[in-house]
Amino acid sequence: MSTPDNRETGGRRPQRADARTNRERILNVAEEVFGKGGRSASTEEVARLAGVGIATVFRHFPTKAALLEAVLVQRFDRLRAQAETLFHATDPGTAFFDFFSHLVADAAGKIAISEALLEAGGENGGDAARASDGLRRAVGALLQRAQRAGAVRDDAELPEVYALLVGTSRAAAHARLEKEVRQRMLAIVFDGLAPLGTRERG
Repeated sequence: MSTPDNRETGGRRPQRADARTNRERILNVAEEVFGKGGRSASTEEVARLAGVGIATVFRHFPTKAALLEAVLVQRFDRLRAQAETLFHATDPGTAFFDFFSHLVADAAGKIAISEALLEAGGENGGDAARASDGLRRAVGALLQRAQRAGAVRDDAELPEVYALLVGTSRAAAHARLEKEVRQRMLAIVFDGLAPLGTRERG
């Protein structure tokens, strides 16, 4: 006979607290390890730094690709949540441009994890794609608020703005731009997104 707890979880046993803790630790360590090491990083290194056996890693994540996809989902969900905290910022323009800058600065780790996922035989689809779409929608909401506040030109739509975001992110990550160079690059991009009357360059 099913217990009340099993009925509430669709017949599945709820994870024990220590199992949930292990899973969270593995994900957090994997995000750091693969974010820095990319394709050269290993699940063995993740297990060692997380303080668990490799069997525990594979009990939670049956394959390396499954682990990497879960890491991407966690990363996208965290960034989306950060964007959502800015939905009611008193200065929508600053909120949008600061978050754009944050995503560019954060891109190197995300790209390394994505490349490691492809190397492991996974695809940037499924749950990771849905989480990525959630982040994109959150950026779109920040863009609309910035436009309504007069901080971003009205004719800039999300597809081209997101293309700028992806392009600058990849440039900053692959060229390993120094912080000062990245900031100057973003200043030029942001100048192009500003309404005509407020641009520094005519």
